[in-house]
Amino acid sequence: MGSGIAQVAAMGGYRTVLYDVDENMVSKGRAAIEKSLESLVEKKKLTTEQQAAILGRLSWSADLNDCVADLLIEAIVERPEIKIDLFRRLSAINPPTTLLCSNTSSLSLEAMAGSIPHPERFAGMHFFNPAPLMRLVEIVNTSQTGPGTTRSVLEVATRMGKTPVVCRDAPGFIVNHVARPFYLEALRLVESGIGDIETIDALMEAAGFRMGPFRLMDLIGNDINYTVSCSVYDALGQPARLKPSPIQEQKVKEGALGRKTGKGYYRYA
Repeated sequence: MGSGIAQVAAMGGYRTVLYDVDENMVSKGRAAIEKSLESLVEKKKLTTEQQAAILGRLSWSADLNDCVADLLIEAIVERPEIKIDLFRRLSAINPPTTLLCSNTSSLSLEAMAGSIPHPERFAGMHFFNPAPLMRLVEIVNTSQTGPGTTRSVLEVATRMGKTPVVCRDAPGFIVNHVARPFYLEALRLVESGIGDIETIDALMEAAGFRMGPFRLMDLIGNDINYTVSCSVYDALGQPARLKPSPIQEQKVKEGALGRKTGKGYYRYA
């Protein structure tokens, strides 16, 4: 996700630093972007000159001190204490005008805002996977987000070629709240033996969905999908209709996380 966001930022004309604490992940992110841009050139969606210009706006680092910018977008592990620590460290090395955005898909931004310096310049900027292809971005405001912050983040998302939608902080925001029944009802059908994975996906795709629920969970990552399911379930008071599926939990325990591990509900070469 981080490399995808960096790619769309650079394609939008922004000078961009891709940072990770792990140098190997930085290298993987760089390789993923270079491969993605090369594919766009092969498909004649970019010229070689545009490709070179985009790569020229990108830099790569495993040094947090290089993360000084007008806007910082976090896309790390879904653990609030780790995100808060990162935002505090970033605030210490950036001017008070720097905007801070989290790409979290399920954590409470309101809860994080209370522990971050200058909460008025903090908001959610929730991209969808894969970031270079998915046009929607949820711009999520807390009660402390300043109107200038919202305007600036909207402008950035638009310049990245995205379709931004502004919403308030709430469990699952808009998309993940609405999408829970899509996944969970499909999982219930499998649990009850009413239908199998391939049939359910085929039926949903025949009905007009670009991907069935199981193919989509594999694309998103079954660990991420399960984490979001648990988060929304807990935040809304654990209603029975939103109870996470044991099938999801088992996939995570097995490491069958979807496309990124080569297996999930399906196998991938």
